[in-house]
Amino acid sequence: MKQAKWFLLLHVILGIYAGSSVCSKLAAQQPFLSAAFIVLYGLMLLALVTYAVGWQQVIKHLPLTTAYANKAVTVVWGILLGLAVFGEAVTPRQVIGAVIIICGIVLFVRADNEGEGGK
Repeated sequence: MKQAKWFLLLHVILGIYAGSSVCSKLAAQQPFLSAAFIVLYGLMLLALVTYAVGWQQVIKHLPLTTAYANKAVTVVWGILLGLAVFGEAVTPRQVIGAVIIICGIVLFVRADNEGEGGK
């Protein structure tokens, strides 16, 4: 159960990491050095700092190979955030790719856990 908490935190911080790209894209749509640009750029930096600190905490509690394998889910977060924030179209190819990524992560984590004695 304790490991589940760290998996949840891992995915939250990976979502924050993907969110930094949203702030970056929104900042790029603003006039340079305008108040909106500075706020959005600051939010992007805050997201990256939050991600970095959270990542350091997660890798203390999860196997490094497991944590790195889960980083691929940022692509899925990017697709979802693009849809939710920018109304970007999600193509069948992207859905298939997201499913492959998630299946790959699940298979890798299961194999990694079996290799460590099923922790």
